[in-house]
Amino acid sequence: MRSFLYFLTALAVIGLAAWAYRENHLTQQAMNERRALEREVASLSNAITIQRTEWAYLNRPDRLRELVDVNFARLRLVPMTADHFGEIGQVAYPLPVLRSDYSTAVEVFGDLQSTPPAPQEDTP
Repeated sequence: MRSFLYFLTALAVIGLAAWAYRENHLTQQAMNERRALEREVASLSNAITIQRTEWAYLNRPDRLRELVDVNFARLRLVPMTADHFGEIGQVAYPLPVLRSDYSTAVEVFGDLQSTPPAPQEDTP
């Protein structure tokens, strides 16, 4: 009986060792994936910072003004002033469209034409 318990204990220890090895391997793999993702995020963040810097460099007002002057004959760009803006009353809003076609309507309570009229009350 004692040897049977030793055998079961040895099997349990081997099983637990296999489980611990597997969990350790999965943990190491997950940590490597996390490190790779962190490197990718850092790389993309660096690329975004570089692109924002380039955008700021290309949108300098003196550079844009120089481009407008060079291409004025072709583009006819002028600086914006208050004259270029309108008032809210000058905005033409479209009129609302009222639908009178109910051929595609869904009937919820059956045929609407077959409903009896509401009874009228006599008032003295």
